[in-house]
Amino acid sequence: MSKKIASNFKNILISLLLITVLSAGLLSLVYKYTQAPIETTKVDKKENAIKKVLPAYDKLEEVKIPIENQQGSNVFKKEMAADSLSVYKAFKADKLVGVAVETFSDRGFGGRVRLMAGFSPNGNIFKIEVLSHSETPGLGDKMEAAKSNFPIQFENKNPKSYKLSVKKDGGDVDAITAATISSRAYCDAVNKAYTAISNIIGETSNE
Repeated sequence: MSKKIASNFKNILISLLLITVLSAGLLSLVYKYTQAPIETTKVDKKENAIKKVLPAYDKLEEVKIPIENQQGSNVFKKEMAADSLSVYKAFKADKLVGVAVETFSDRGFGGRVRLMAGFSPNGNIFKIEVLSHSETPGLGDKMEAAKSNFPIQFENKNPKSYKLSVKKDGGDVDAITAATISSRAYCDAVNKAYTAISNIIGETSNE
């Protein structure tokens, strides 16, 4: 290799190294300055969802429920990569008025479906809010309350007697037209939530 070629090769390597270092630095800065706003947005979205799925309250208490205490604990741990579930107990004048669970299912057509499910103290479903999903626009995204009446059928139903599965599978839920997989994922997520808080509300899960 001639000295000129060796010199050019060295210069190219130095240039690539500088570009790599500069790019890493810029990415680090972007992450640093966007991380806080992103996290704030996530927290705000979660708080708003909790308010939507529960009756009026004046105090909220977050509790962690160990996953090993849940039915199907191995599945929970694998899917969540965590040891506990976050549950929110709502009180008004020190009286329990509802319980919310941030739940999920990995059985969606587009992957993970995340919901906030609210329950009354007697175990009835109060309301359910979609937090995030990657379902097909115009089909699976109809699980959102703003796009269809699909979530309304769950309200005031008790999973102890109301079968949280689509009618095609022998359950009580009317699936979204042409989006059975998304409907199944939604039911699965609500079932997970009910299982998680069954001890808190003194009910027994029907799973």
